[in-house]
Amino acid sequence: MRANLSGTSFPSELRDLLQHRLGELEKQLLKKVSNLEQEKSQLSNATAAYRLKTESTLNALVERISELEKGGGDFKSPEQFKLSLPQRTNYLYGRITKTLPEMYAFTLCMWIKSSASPGVGTPFSYGVPGQANEIVLIEWGHNPIELLINDKVAQLPLEVRDGKWHHICISWTTRDGQWEAYQDGEKLGTGDNLAAWHPIKPGGVIILGQEQDVVGGRFDAGQAFVGELSQVNIWDRVLKPVEIQSIANCSSYLAGLFQGGIHNSSIIYPFMVEGGGAGDYLRQSMGKMQHAESAIFKNRSKVTETCRENT
Repeated sequence: MRANLSGTSFPSELRDLLQHRLGELEKQLLKKVSNLEQEKSQLSNATAAYRLKTESTLNALVERISELEKGGGDFKSPEQFKLSLPQRTNYLYGRITKTLPEMYAFTLCMWIKSSASPGVGTPFSYGVPGQANEIVLIEWGHNPIELLINDKVAQLPLEVRDGKWHHICISWTTRDGQWEAYQDGEKLGTGDNLAAWHPIKPGGVIILGQEQDVVGGRFDAGQAFVGELSQVNIWDRVLKPVEIQSIANCSSYLAGLFQGGIHNSSIIYPFMVEGGGAGDYLRQSMGKMQHAESAIFKNRSKVTETCRENT
């Protein structure tokens, strides 16, 4: 009789226990779902806030770009800044964000000032995938200034290590690899067979002040430029002697490939900057030289101080 009573009550107790456990599990599941819904809501709010902040920043940039395109404000193009690199390092440099098209000829011009010894270093380098020395202007050690095209070398009859401003231009054409070198508007040398019939490849990286061992990096302090640069520009043709002379004596302005606005061809420079509007467009490094004050951009007028200093 007891066995029968026990047998009939056991399933009922088990059923009650299972129902209790199921109830507890249901409560836990509902609580978990509620927590997930809260987290989802919080994440959604954070995402919305981030989206609004991003849109606000982008709108501000678009408005500023629109102002620059209209010529308003105190905007100065990259050509109107002087890049000062006072010591040999592997981390001081300027990078022009605009790249070059495929070219079968070019003329590279700049104002340069240096008294570094031995050699001024590398004022300009252009590297492309597969060839870090696509275009390089370098003076290192006791060697003359050299022009490298596709890693082929020509020595140039230029002398700029007297601590004074000099305007230099180097032109080159793929036809027979002909080149010409100008200093202060005067042609000082010519040559040929420099990377003849080689087209300059597009889409590379332009660095001011360092020689690239790989595209965009692996700089060697021993080849770093020491001095000041201004009005660096390049044209996809061989400029006429009269054009180069007019640029050198500041009697005319000839737009090159870097002309057209800072949002198209800005210089990214990983250090402190000075001068009108420069801080809006130049990124400050977050690395070990974040607070370096030794290398700065200085504002230049439309006809730069380099012209006034040499007239």
